Amino acid sequence: MTGWSCLVTGEKELKEIRALDKAFRSQLREEFSLIHGCLQNKTKLTALEGDILDEACLKRACQDIVVIIHTTSVRDVIGVTHRESVMNVNEKGTQLLLEACVQATVPIFIYTITLEVARPNSYKEIIQNGHEEPLENTWSAPYPYSKKFAEKAVLVANGWTLKNGGTLYTCALRPMVIYGEESPILSAGINEALNNNRILSSFSKFSRVNPVYVGNVAWAHILAMRVLQDPKKAPSVQGQFYYISDDTPHQSYDNLNYTLSKEFGLRLDSRWSLPLSLMYWIGFMLEIVSFLLRPIYIYGPPFSRHIVTLSNSVFTFVYKKAQRDLAYEPLYSWEEAKQKTVEWVGSLADRHKETLKSKTQ
Repeated sequence: MTGWSCLVTGEKELKEIRALDKAFRSQLREEFSLIHGCLQNKTKLTALEGDILDEACLKRACQDIVVIIHTTSVRDVIGVTHRESVMNVNEKGTQLLLEACVQATVPIFIYTITLEVARPNSYKEIIQNGHEEPLENTWSAPYPYSKKFAEKAVLVANGWTLKNGGTLYTCALRPMVIYGEESPILSAGINEALNNNRILSSFSKFSRVNPVYVGNVAWAHILAMRVLQDPKKAPSVQGQFYYISDDTPHQSYDNLNYTLSKEFGLRLDSRWSLPLSLMYWIGFMLEIVSFLLRPIYIYGPPFSRHIVTLSNSVFTFVYKKAQRDLAYEPLYSWEEAKQKTVEWVGSLADRHKETLKSKTQ
């Protein structure tokens, strides 16, 4: 891999790892500096700020790049962000990045997609150990809708002719819900519980899913990149999508949060909860309220039909296809992933304790 370049992520002995985002938090820039030190100056690490809808910016970012891993999206499941903004970034932005690949002659494009492009369409629907079925969501909500068409654009772009006469090769990875260090979803749930007498939400108690550890998702991207660079193996991967999971036990989202935080005194809410069917219709009423208020006020309801469905479905997938075509095997076991994540959750609990102490003083 010596002398190769990669936008967003890469592996040992790359010439450059280039990250592009609209803005980087100061904490993230500090982490970049630490990573650059770990690379011992063998690999250049570049952080670029720009808009995915800015064609000139994309062309500059893609110059001299060999692999693009595209993860950008606006994720809004409660309808606060204007639909056009979500569609522009998620669908149009992806199309513009694909076109920038053609102009900059980037031969490999890997798209990280949400599992929501495949389902669930109903909380009554049960999908267990899905593999390579061509499932598709039917939601009109802008986030899953835009990501569905963005993925289609990526897979259709496979085989495009590049400006230099080469060929663009694409694939998409569909990880399960990702957990691990710095997870914004997990962080929000843990912090909410810490501020609520250490009681975790029971909103997702009816779900049964197989979350995947962030390190294993990153590993799957590296494997996909390697295979697409191998002339013998690449044809079986080009234009394909892959579900990415690991050996994390199948469980509800609530149980996962509990498992990762019980060491710090957090516990599940044992109070009675509303029936799922009633929650679904309350979500529908909240959507109507949000729609009626939109001309004068942007109201983000606490949940919607989509959130109720997404959070309470039986929806699991296996990685047989990725195992076959990408030679994917989880890099981290469940025990290793749990240990790393629990340590990070502990840092959240410690930070909360320090915050309370400073308020008392």
